[in-house]
Amino acid sequence: MSNSGPNRAEHMAQADTHPVFNQPTALENFNTYLSDTPLQYWVAAYGGDWVNEQLMAYGQRCGGDLIEAGFQANENKPVFYPHDRFGNRVDLAKFHPAYHELMRTAIEAGMHSLPWLQPNKGAHVARAGLVYQHMNADAGSGCPLTMTFAAVPALQHAPAIAKDWLPKILAPVYDERNVPYFEKQGVTIGMAMTEKQGGSDVRANTTRAYPLGDQTGNGAEYELIGHKWFCSAPMCDAFLVLAHTDKGLSCFLLPRWRPDGSKNALFIQRLKNKLGNISNASSEVEFRGAFAWMIGDEGRGVRTIIEMVSMTRFDCMIGSAALMRGALAQAMHHTAGRSAFGNNLHDQPLMQNVLADLALESEAALAITMRVGHALDNLQDEQQNLFARLATAVGKYWICKRAPHFAYEAMECIGGVGYVEDNILPRIYREAPVNAIWEGSGNVQCLDVLRAMQKEPAVVDAFFNELKKGLGKYPAYDQFLQDLQGEFSDLATLEYRSRTVVDKLAVALQASVLIQKGDALIADAFVRSRIARNGAFNYGTLEPGIDCRAIMQRAQPKL
Repeated sequence: MSNSGPNRAEHMAQADTHPVFNQPTALENFNTYLSDTPLQYWVAAYGGDWVNEQLMAYGQRCGGDLIEAGFQANENKPVFYPHDRFGNRVDLAKFHPAYHELMRTAIEAGMHSLPWLQPNKGAHVARAGLVYQHMNADAGSGCPLTMTFAAVPALQHAPAIAKDWLPKILAPVYDERNVPYFEKQGVTIGMAMTEKQGGSDVRANTTRAYPLGDQTGNGAEYELIGHKWFCSAPMCDAFLVLAHTDKGLSCFLLPRWRPDGSKNALFIQRLKNKLGNISNASSEVEFRGAFAWMIGDEGRGVRTIIEMVSMTRFDCMIGSAALMRGALAQAMHHTAGRSAFGNNLHDQPLMQNVLADLALESEAALAITMRVGHALDNLQDEQQNLFARLATAVGKYWICKRAPHFAYEAMECIGGVGYVEDNILPRIYREAPVNAIWEGSGNVQCLDVLRAMQKEPAVVDAFFNELKKGLGKYPAYDQFLQDLQGEFSDLATLEYRSRTVVDKLAVALQASVLIQKGDALIADAFVRSRIARNGAFNYGTLEPGIDCRAIMQRAQPKL
């Protein structure tokens, strides 16, 4: 046997079977505001850039340490403790410290309060910029934050209650302790509306409210008996709930602790085991004589709480648009540092088509979100008010519906690594459906659009007046809008066709906003791909001649 040449042992000693190459760096330690050209563009377009310094500071956190906090909060989901070690009923959902850090950072940044405390021009747009970035770190903590924010207009219907609660709601203080609200400087607000038998049909609720004294009506004290199938964020300090009195469905503020400092008769039955939204606790609860104050006129609970719902629906728009951006940023960053078949993925025409198409979808979602934010900043203008009523339902329906498939497509751009839990894409994918379900499903949004049109026809005029601002530049858009107006001629089948109609309303709104305010490159590509060639296509089906690379460069995270 020859001894010449290296033997197997020498080969093994020298071999390195896992050199790492052709792998991009992780998208971390970056600023989610400064890296996002479209976000900066649309914040400025609708007057929110007066808080740029605040948005930049929050962007540093959301692209930095809060990314890890988001992973930790989702890997260590809330745990329910019905009793303490002595057997006393405590009804506690305990969270990982990372969740509390996410909540604390957001509240100190004013994510729950900015438009109420600084009602300047562009305040809702500026706050939307904060929410949009927070989703980069964690979407689940956004639930109690948005409910706390959205509770303000509802509580203003009861001035005596608002006087005690609003200073604490608006305070830049997060206090996680399970103590009475009057011992805290800052509080959070949850919501409990739906029941087993009703779901979105809250008028089917069976929970009853009974006055505790001679006084009844707005601001009076009641006790509630019943259940809620979904009580979001059960560790909040109080909840807006709906219950029946003799005069009909009414709105109430139900605190976790009674005014005398004793535990309220709110009993958590269990936490929901959800597909996504893991860091946030959602629960089933029972009220066994729970203390509450009536908010607003008796029997007009839906009208009272609808102002809260309109704000939470707007946050669904922001949240889903943000999930799109988060998924796109991951796909853009990964493919920029990855080669296949001899070429960088950004140099491959088909991948360019897919990424540019995703970038168009993401920016169009952001554009109409900020347009609705602009309307909320100008509700004293009747036309803006009317526009917001319809546009919020249209936008919530469309963006939230588009987000799940968008997240999947971004995951496919990354490939197998994007399907692994080390990456944020699986979390975004699981998170994506919730906004389409929460605060009214797609069908509910479509029916709300029809109901608004029937009850107040002026909302249709306000919406179409906005769409008409895009006329005159693209013949395809002009024809699309003319055809869209014809969709309302057959009223007999309008409900049956309402998804088709609302789809078109949403696409027309995106096109109009992009034509009016958007970058010409994006507006042109959007009209050519969504208006001139109307139909159901997968991403990556842009026609030749669209400057995909330029669109990609605009969407690329700037690190």
